[in-house]
Amino acid sequence: MRRNGRNGRLLGGKAGIGMAMTALALVHSAPAMAQDDSVRPTTNSESSSGETIVVTGTRIVRDGFQAPTPLTVLGEADIDNSSPTNNIADFVNTLPSLAGSTRPSNSRLNISSGQAGINALNLRNLGAERTLILVNGKRSVGSTITGLVDINTIPQALISRVEVVTGGASAAYGSDAVAGVVNFILNNKYEGLKVEGDAGITQEGDGFNYSASVALGKSFAGGRGHILLSGELAHRDGIFQVDRDWNQIGFLRFENPAYLANANSGAPQYIFVRGAGPTNSTPGSIITNSAGGTANRLRGLYFGNGGSVNQFVWGDLTFPAVSGAAVPLRTRGGDWRVNDSGRNIGLDPRDDRYGLFGRLSYEVSDNVQIFAEAAYNRQEVLFNAGPNLQTGIVLNATGCTQTPVPITCNAFLLNTLGAEALQGITSVTIATTSADLPFRGINNKRRVQRYLIGAEGEFDAFGKTARWDIYGQYGRADLREQLRDIQNIARINAARDAAFAPAGSGFPTGSIQCLINVDANPNNNDPSCVPLNRLGLGVADPAAIDYVLGDPYRKQVLEQMVFGANFSFTPFATWAGDVSIAVGGEYRKEEIKGFVPDEFQPVPTRDANGNVIGATNRWSVGNYLPSFGSYNVKEAYLETVVPLGFGLEFNGAVRATDYSQAGYVTTWKAGATWQPIDDIRLRVTRSRDIRAPNLNDLFQAGTANSDSVSNPGFITGTSPSFVPAGQPPQAGYSYSGFATGNTELVPEKSDQWNVGAVLTPRFLPGFNLAVDYFDIRLKGGIGSFTAQQIVNLCFLGEQAFCNAISVDAARTQNPAQPYLVILTRPFNAASQKSRGIDIDASYRIPMAQGNGAFTLRGLATRYLENRFNSGVPNTVVLNTVGVNGGQFSTPKWIYRVSAAYDDDDFSLTAVGRGVSAGKYVANGIECQTTCPVSTVNAPTYERNRVKGAFYVDLNFTQKFSAFSEGSGEFFINVTNLLNGNPILLPETGLAANSTYSDLLGRSFRFGVRIKTR
Repeated sequence: MRRNGRNGRLLGGKAGIGMAMTALALVHSAPAMAQDDSVRPTTNSESSSGETIVVTGTRIVRDGFQAPTPLTVLGEADIDNSSPTNNIADFVNTLPSLAGSTRPSNSRLNISSGQAGINALNLRNLGAERTLILVNGKRSVGSTITGLVDINTIPQALISRVEVVTGGASAAYGSDAVAGVVNFILNNKYEGLKVEGDAGITQEGDGFNYSASVALGKSFAGGRGHILLSGELAHRDGIFQVDRDWNQIGFLRFENPAYLANANSGAPQYIFVRGAGPTNSTPGSIITNSAGGTANRLRGLYFGNGGSVNQFVWGDLTFPAVSGAAVPLRTRGGDWRVNDSGRNIGLDPRDDRYGLFGRLSYEVSDNVQIFAEAAYNRQEVLFNAGPNLQTGIVLNATGCTQTPVPITCNAFLLNTLGAEALQGITSVTIATTSADLPFRGINNKRRVQRYLIGAEGEFDAFGKTARWDIYGQYGRADLREQLRDIQNIARINAARDAAFAPAGSGFPTGSIQCLINVDANPNNNDPSCVPLNRLGLGVADPAAIDYVLGDPYRKQVLEQMVFGANFSFTPFATWAGDVSIAVGGEYRKEEIKGFVPDEFQPVPTRDANGNVIGATNRWSVGNYLPSFGSYNVKEAYLETVVPLGFGLEFNGAVRATDYSQAGYVTTWKAGATWQPIDDIRLRVTRSRDIRAPNLNDLFQAGTANSDSVSNPGFITGTSPSFVPAGQPPQAGYSYSGFATGNTELVPEKSDQWNVGAVLTPRFLPGFNLAVDYFDIRLKGGIGSFTAQQIVNLCFLGEQAFCNAISVDAARTQNPAQPYLVILTRPFNAASQKSRGIDIDASYRIPMAQGNGAFTLRGLATRYLENRFNSGVPNTVVLNTVGVNGGQFSTPKWIYRVSAAYDDDDFSLTAVGRGVSAGKYVANGIECQTTCPVSTVNAPTYERNRVKGAFYVDLNFTQKFSAFSEGSGEFFINVTNLLNGNPILLPETGLAANSTYSDLLGRSFRFGVRIKTR
């Protein structure tokens, strides 16, 4: 039985542990984060171990050089003592410069993309694919076909610091560094043993999690050799139902009755209401339409335990009207709570992962070191992606009042409603969230390996130290992207059509069988078919559930090979100082190889030239096709630093890049710093950056997702052109999206400015203020359109978008509401502009008595503009800054402030973090009276505002001595101390912004760290 299968087994809880935990929390911050000048030096220096420290953003290796690109450094103490969870990605994501990152909490519906469960960082909300992730200054293989690097694959126990460059860095690092770079730098010379363990749980007693890590570093051969080993594991129970109060208030966007009565009345089209819910489905099915006799006279009958028949009580406000031809979608009041789609979805995935890392280095001479690294990470996630929702299920009622009952009468329908209720009825249409069926599960498994060998050294050249390094790297990600308990379209249709077996059919007369096995056609028989009763709760045969559901999957292997060499030297000096130069080159190859069993692939639809123009799906979601392809890139760069005197220094770089698939491109950077006095440093950078098309952009063979789109003409009583003429307008349509790659893509280009100042006034010791303005303009952006955008543009008469829409006849049961297949592929048509201001201020005050210090720190980003232009006529270019409606919009303000006390015995920190209030949708016009006519591009709202969010974290660390020369820390952490709600959105399902919100509520974590030397 599937309900006792994998999904059931993976739902173990640890609520009892939560009862034993108290509420406190960890973090010391000294300071919580450091931006450039607060960490000296900002580029490179000699560490206590003799290791050269090269800071991200430049290839120049020279003591005292301060790059003009803004840089934020998160040290090891910050990571240990300020992270709200045991995952470093959650800590880095508290930086205001990161917005719209992909996290497990907001990737729940990435059902077919393979991204569910990963942590991918997104600077400036320009897309995670435009943020370059480095490990020790080197690339890492992606964890998805889109090239996104999962932060979970980085050995967290060995991270000594994280450096975030908030500015274009393509001239230094190549493709993808449009928005910036996040570089995770490991402590390659760690000595001793470090052990850490922690556990946590939410206030609700769910979400139990734990992690443990151990790291060992040891020198040998008189200090010439060094070995470094680490291992870590982490587990999260997952939260598979939403039982939080904030998701049970029925907060919905509703069509305004005054507008529906008269679109020219000046009333807004949409209002926000509470105490409302969807009515287009119920757990045990609801009749949405009936044919025969009085139209829709059975509408509103829904089925409960054991097939009980109930009359749905409509509220005082229902849309569309109950008496109309279209299916009512939502109601306020009445039985609005019957629908369970807002409860039976996941908040947090189950996650099991572990990682191993090793590094061996040896100094073959005083100035030459060879090294090798190996890393292996494995992760498995399981997520509740929501119920097996199905609408538009047509049950045949022809002949249900006859004796004997013909096979045209659905047997379950007759047994449940009875012949009297079906008098004159020829068919009924039902919709259900399928509570008898297990939820749709995402069960992704990833194995990521990375191997590196290299050498580095230094020698005297031109009377100065010159440094070099060379390396080769191989990375491989084995991905098994599997869905659980997914409907097989043909089988669920066969199991739906149940009939009473007639005499002579080979089955007991009057027994309920699949229609295909008792009709006159012997060619459609399926001996394994088991009829499925959709009318009620607890009525489905477990054998029928096993028959109609399957577990589609695809396997993908991503491979990355990189060879690189770098050389930094100082060839001469001018009167103003040394001129430094860095040169280098890199070769990289990326490859994708896929496998999908034939039974899980869609059937492609091809044009006369053999090109795929759509597909007929076999499954409700997860219709995969295997992808194959590869490309290589050859790059060479030059960077220089030239002092100009009077505190002025120039930094310039240029990189030549040749892609085997996308062609040649040049990137460059020109910047300068000026420090007229010790108290102030000014900086400016102008750069050309690129993002080349990734494996997914180029070679995706085709993936399918399923959802629904709204009819942009429903309010005015019209339908798009894909609906046959004469059919009554419907509020929406279900669809399968079919996405393919495009091998004609070229690199997108970005031009950007960064201008800022750093203040460290001598009259106020311990104070530091950095303010930077950024302006990023992207051209030829690689992007696709959403399904709703394609439908809207088709409705507006753009024939090219109508051509991307076809009708799936096999899944269309009502010609007025066809099931759509929508084809999408990326193009170099988009442009995007992003502007904003970063602010970082800190003030550290040593205590007059004792060895403690008090630190105040505030980081904030004021986003000014984020406009995406698709490049297609009739699309409105919108500024999505100040919109809190989802992952792809950006609040005006994102901020984090902290107050911390730290001494040799303990540390205590309070952190406040949040986002400002904003609009619900970017194109909404807020008005109460004298509103303009509402349109697709400019809908009117009575209230187009949603609240922001503010959360407080409390952190405590107690320090102690461990063993003879070691040290230890016991820490306790309360995240979301005030149990603040997420940003609520007027939507069905998960009614919250899962990107900028805390969904879990107050959470507790405690643990211990021990270090020995």
